[in-house]
Amino acid sequence: MPSLAAHILAVPGSGIRRIHEIALQLDDVISLAVGEPDVAVAPHIAAAAKAAWDRDDTDYTANGGIPQLRRAIVAKLARDNGIHVDTEQVWVTVGATQALHQAMAITLDSGDEVLVPDPGYTTFTMNARMLEAVPVPYPMRPERGFMPDVAELEMLVTDRTRVLIVNSPSNPLGTVFPAELQRQLLDFAKRHDLWVISDEVYEAFTWGEPHVSMASLDDEGRVFSVFSLSKTYAMTGIRIGYLVTPPGMADTMRTVQEASISCASQPGQYAALAAIEGPQGHVEAAREHYLENLAAASALLDARGIRYLAPGGTFYLWVDMRHVAAGDVAAWAEGFLLRDRVAIAPGSAFGRSGEGWIRVNLATSQQQLLEGLGRLPTP
Repeated sequence: MPSLAAHILAVPGSGIRRIHEIALQLDDVISLAVGEPDVAVAPHIAAAAKAAWDRDDTDYTANGGIPQLRRAIVAKLARDNGIHVDTEQVWVTVGATQALHQAMAITLDSGDEVLVPDPGYTTFTMNARMLEAVPVPYPMRPERGFMPDVAELEMLVTDRTRVLIVNSPSNPLGTVFPAELQRQLLDFAKRHDLWVISDEVYEAFTWGEPHVSMASLDDEGRVFSVFSLSKTYAMTGIRIGYLVTPPGMADTMRTVQEASISCASQPGQYAALAAIEGPQGHVEAAREHYLENLAAASALLDARGIRYLAPGGTFYLWVDMRHVAAGDVAAWAEGFLLRDRVAIAPGSAFGRSGEGWIRVNLATSQQQLLEGLGRLPTP
């Protein structure tokens, strides 16, 4: 039999999915590992998708998406993100996962280096390996509040570095980068003539400091912005995201979209249109739910003496389990699942700097959340 491509075999597996797959085979598991909102999709969003099916709006669309949705995104970006673009810079994708892959695919050649946050979302590294690029982790350290250090980035950049990936609000950390730090990161990218890919999937959920879109600070057209409707509107399975490119890339993007997906599903796009243009009360209700869960979880961990990083956003909690992880938090998390029936994401799944920590999903019932956290061993 012929062999598979060598670079594909080098793509690391997901430590989060390993825990999730084991959990699916067990009974009575409290699932806090996967970032799945527990709120229902809003009725007007579901109705828009159903209406599209009923109208038989199930054909191909333009590569970039239906015009109404692209225009709605342009208006939303100007209103909410301070990003001013035309419709030819907006490309509707199969979730933010595809948007991220598209941005990396058109900016990275084989052997190029990409600076990825550590801890950081697993797909950053997986995509780089799939594209035969080299992921170079930049550490986010506890002593700096898990914020990037530009001085450390300067030591990592080489003549092969092409891209800097920034993720705020951060998955898995919940950190939100202030505007001044983002300006420093953008200045770093300018000094070394790098593209910047800004992952802003959790833009709707910040708990104090406002979300700042890096492209709103960019005056040179070097930022690609990745957005999703999955988390904001609890539309994870509908698979609609969008990539916002610098100017002048429409012909390239049309070709790339045609070769990869042709277009996103038309009913899904109508659902996205309803989500963006329709009432936003369900988003505010979800925010309140996540905030209440965060407050309850924080109080429980405080009472039990378990350390954690107070998040500035997302619906995750980054919890310190170094007192029991013994240098292998992935093995500990698997044993904890088998013994105590609680699924959590090991921090090492997000990079070497996550060793000893775990990520807990707050977007679940408060009863389940507190029961699961109550089973964590104390220091």
